[in-house]
Amino acid sequence: MKRIAFLIVTSVIATSALAAQETYVIDGTHTYPRFSYSHFGFSTQISRFDKTSGHIVIDREAKTGSVNVIITTTSVDTGYPLFNEHIQGVDFLDTAKYPTATFTSNKVNFDGEKIVSVDGTLTLKGISKPVTLEVISFQCMLHPMLNKDACGANATAVVKRTDFNMGKYAPNVGDEVTLNIAVEAVKE
Repeated sequence: MKRIAFLIVTSVIATSALAAQETYVIDGTHTYPRFSYSHFGFSTQISRFDKTSGHIVIDREAKTGSVNVIITTTSVDTGYPLFNEHIQGVDFLDTAKYPTATFTSNKVNFDGEKIVSVDGTLTLKGISKPVTLEVISFQCMLHPMLNKDACGANATAVVKRTDFNMGKYAPNVGDEVTLNIAVEAVKE
């Protein structure tokens, strides 16, 4: 009898620990990674990717989480079709060979109850580099239209094009690229 009680208690504790972990599926219709860079010092050019997928896992009690984002690089949108083709070429994204970029992380950093950054690995053109996304805003609540729990965030980081074998025209076209990511995800 004690053994059965022990197994039940152990099962309840294990289930409780797992219940704190929540998985959210990225909403591709409300998630747009944008990037900006200096264009010969004349202006800051801003472009985005239109197709993003993945998931976010959060355990607020344990203050842990993970992120897995897949960006379809052929969905780059500069606002000008000819420039989209240029950015997809071998000198930059080389989308024929590398049709996706990824960001993966097993380290979500909290300050109290608030997520403040995500340490992970950005992979572009087959090159992986550590990147920390600074979380500017993060909010979870009941989605008013879907009637499901959802989370949204805005995050930013700065990377160098030359680190990912995309340095053509640097330094005239800025080597530093600012990433701004608006993401929304719905609980599974």
